[in-house]
Amino acid sequence: MSFAFYGRVSTEDQQDPQASKDWQLSRARSLIEPVGGRIVEEFFDIGLSRALPWKRRPQALRLLDAIKSPWRRFDAVVIGEPQRAFYGSQFGMTFPVFVHYGVGLWVPEVGGAIDPGSDAHDLVMALYGGMSKGERNRIKIRVRSAMKAQTELEGRFLGGRPPYGYRLADAGPHPNPAKAAEGKRLHRLEPDPVTAPVVHRIFTEYVSGRGMTSIARGLTRDGIACPSAYDRERNPHRNTEVWETSAIRAILINPRYTGRQVWNKQRTDEVLLDVEDVSLGHENKHRWNDLSNWVWSAKIAHTPLISTVLFEQAQQNVRVYGTNGEAGKAARRSTRAYLFRGLLRCGLCGRLMVGSFNHGRVYYRCKASRDYVRQHRVDHPPCLYLRQESLTGPIDQFLHEELGERILSETLGRLAAAQHRSITLLENDDVEEARWRQTIADCDGKLKRYRAALDAGGDPALIAGWIKEITAIRAATQAMLGAKPGRRQRLTEDQIAKIVEGLGGLLALLHNADPLDRTEIYARVGLQMTYRPGTETVIAEVISPAIDGVLDVCPRGDLNPHALAGTSTSS
Repeated sequence: MSFAFYGRVSTEDQQDPQASKDWQLSRARSLIEPVGGRIVEEFFDIGLSRALPWKRRPQALRLLDAIKSPWRRFDAVVIGEPQRAFYGSQFGMTFPVFVHYGVGLWVPEVGGAIDPGSDAHDLVMALYGGMSKGERNRIKIRVRSAMKAQTELEGRFLGGRPPYGYRLADAGPHPNPAKAAEGKRLHRLEPDPVTAPVVHRIFTEYVSGRGMTSIARGLTRDGIACPSAYDRERNPHRNTEVWETSAIRAILINPRYTGRQVWNKQRTDEVLLDVEDVSLGHENKHRWNDLSNWVWSAKIAHTPLISTVLFEQAQQNVRVYGTNGEAGKAARRSTRAYLFRGLLRCGLCGRLMVGSFNHGRVYYRCKASRDYVRQHRVDHPPCLYLRQESLTGPIDQFLHEELGERILSETLGRLAAAQHRSITLLENDDVEEARWRQTIADCDGKLKRYRAALDAGGDPALIAGWIKEITAIRAATQAMLGAKPGRRQRLTEDQIAKIVEGLGGLLALLHNADPLDRTEIYARVGLQMTYRPGTETVIAEVISPAIDGVLDVCPRGDLNPHALAGTSTSS
C-alpha cells in the first residue's frame, strides 16, 4: 500500500520541527512497514495550534484536497501521533471525508487502519481528541497560574515592550537553571531619564484640568517626541510627528507608573468564526478585563514615576476601556439607518466618512484635527458634512442605470462569448464560493423567518415585499455560484438571465426596502463612493465582488463607467 503521512508541530521556538517530524515519521513507518506499506507523500504543518481545524492548516488542507483528487498517489493516510493531528471533536468532522473517498486512516493507537463501523475505534479516537484538548487546557492553566504568582508575589516583569517613561534594565540570571545556562536573564523596569518627566507632566496637567487633546498639542508644540518617534526601531509603521490623544489616554490609564507590576489587563477569547458552522473553528479576540480581574504586585516592583494618589485622581476622569458601570461604558450599537455605512470616503483625506445624526437628519461626517492636517499635509476643513437624503435618489438612479437589464445583459453576453482568458486569474476560488454559499444560506434563513412571521399573522403585503427582495438576492447569487470560474465553464444564457432577473428585481425594490436590508444591498452590489467637496459631487462606481467573481477583469470602462451623482452639502 502507498501512504501519505500527516504530522504537526506547534511551538517552533520550543521544539525542533525536523526532530519532531522525524520521530512522528518513525512511529508511522513502524506501523505500516510490517505490512509492506511505504510513504509516498508527506504533509507536515509547522507552528500551528492543534485547535485550528484541518481546513485552516495549510498542509492538512492540501491533504484533504489530495484525498478528493481521483489522481492521488496514495491509498491511505498514516498519522504518527493522533493527539497532534486531532483536537476535541475534529476527528468526527474529518474522518467521514476519508470514508467518503475510500481512503483509509492508520494510527498506532488502534494498531492499523481505523474501522468506520467500529464503535471501539470511534471511542479511542474521541478519547485522544479529548486528551489533546485537555492537555492544551492544562498548559494554559499552568502558564496563567505561574504568571499570576510571578506578578503578585515577585513583581516580576513578564516581557513585552516597556511602557513609555521606562526602559529595561538587567535583573540578574534567569531562575530556571536550564534557561540560565543558555544565557537568558531577567529584566526589570527603570525610569528613562528622557521620558519619565514627560509622564509626570501628563498626569499633573490632566489632574489640573487640561484635556487630553490640549496636553497632546502642548507636547507637540514643545518639540517633545511622541512614543513612536522616540522609539523608531520598534515603531517603523507609525506616524512620528505629533502626539495623539490616544497616546495620552494610554499613559493615563496605565497603573504601572505607580511602581506596581500589573498583569491580566487583557484576555484572549476564542470566538466562533460562524455559529452556524462550528467546524470552521475559532478566532482569537483580545478584550479588556474588568478592573477587578487585574492582578497587582503585592509590593513596589520598580521605581514609581507618579504617586498612587495622583494616579487615582486621574482615574476619576478617565473611562477605563472595556469596563461597565461608573468606571466606563460598554460599546453600544447604533439603531440609526445609515444606508451608506462603510461605502463613502472623503475625497480629501481618503478616510471613510462616519454616520452622524443631527436635528432629526442623517449625515456623513469627516473630521480632521489640526494635528492630523499638519501631519498628513492635507487641505481639509475641521469638519465635512454630507446629508444622506441628498444621496439616496441619485445613487438609486445610478444603480438602476448601471445594473439595469439592458446594460447588464449586453455586458454579460459579451463576456459569455469570450474565451476563458480570465478564468485562471482568480486565486482564491474556494473563499469566493464559500461566501456565495453563505449568502444563499443567509437568504434561506431570512425566508424561513419571513414565512413564520406570515403564518403568525403579519402584514401579508409587507412580508411579501421582503420575500420578493430576498428571493431576488438568492437567485442572483445562485446563478453566480453555478457559473463558478473554477469549474472551467462559460456563462450560459440561462445564467445570464438569472443574474439580470435577480439584480433587476433587487434594484426595483430599493425604494421600499427595509433600511437594514437596503444597506446590505448596497454593500453586496459593490457600491463605492467618494465625496469631493470642492465640486460638491460624489463619484459612485460598482465594484461588485460577486459580479467580479464571474466577470473577472473586465475593463472598468466597459462594465462600470464612472457616474457623477450631483449632491449639495448642508451646514
